[in-house]
Amino acid sequence: MSDALLSDPHLAAEMLVHLGRAARGDGAEAGLTAAQWTALRFFARANRLSRTPSAFAAFHATTRGTASQTVKALVAAGYLERLRDERDGRAARIEVTAAGRALLAADPLHVIAAAIGRLPPAQQRALISALQNVVGETARLREGPCFGVCAECRHLAALKAVSAGGYHCEEADIALSAEELEQLCVAFAPKPPGGGSPA
Repeated sequence: MSDALLSDPHLAAEMLVHLGRAARGDGAEAGLTAAQWTALRFFARANRLSRTPSAFAAFHATTRGTASQTVKALVAAGYLERLRDERDGRAARIEVTAAGRALLAADPLHVIAAAIGRLPPAQQRALISALQNVVGETARLREGPCFGVCAECRHLAALKAVSAGGYHCEEADIALSAEELEQLCVAFAPKPPGGGSPA
């Protein structure tokens, strides 16, 4: 590929759109729409603060009404379930059911992940880093929320007390387990340049 094409941002955007279409599969996988696949993946990856229809609406850049209809369809199909939020009894928390997790095992996104997995490790890291930057810049240009994982968030703090252990989200004022550090969060804020991980 020529240097001109390798530096063409429109070509890169078209490639991402092409991969997005591939992630939808051929339409035969459980009959889910692209939005329903996105919702199922989101709720499987989101942390407990973000497993709400409104957080999914922000992530999917759609209206709350449209997001609610997507969630409602997945609940009716048995792939998601609504639970009462422990912190706010008026709010609903969305969880992926066993049937939903079984369906995710056949997610068409696995083909793209496998292709990325065949790249040399240095290229994988470079790709992920570049995509993180693109996601953040796109959110900034759209003036929308920027989703990311707790491990890369400026709100994450290490708990110093031996008795407490683990990590703490300063934005939500809650303790976090180690497994939650790799989950998507609606309250994500990128670390400043040069910002390190908590010790």
